[in-house]
Amino acid sequence: MNQELQNELKGKLEEIKKSLENELSAFATKGKDGNDWETRFPHEENCDDIECETDEVEEYENLLPVEHALELRLKDVNSALERISNNSYGVCENCHNEIEKERLEILPETRTCNNCKI
Repeated sequence: MNQELQNELKGKLEEIKKSLENELSAFATKGKDGNDWETRFPHEENCDDIECETDEVEEYENLLPVEHALELRLKDVNSALERISNNSYGVCENCHNEIEKERLEILPETRTCNNCKI
């Protein structure tokens, strides 16, 4: 992979990382280790009846899978940035062939080529 493409994809990954962290910070708190996020339980002002409390629990339950999905993608992005820094970016984890440029442009955090994608 040429350096220009790698720099372009690194910039894209850093933008994705920032966007994911912004989305997560809207309803979750970053863990002490810096990788794990915890969904905050919503506490509405003047919520003193069972219906309001039920709504809070439902909102929390709805946010948990969103947090999980965003967190997994963020881990993939961080892993891709780490692979860039140790010069192993763009190589399929399964077959060790170069990942197609088109695939990396669409999904820069991918770990596999088109033949090995899951």
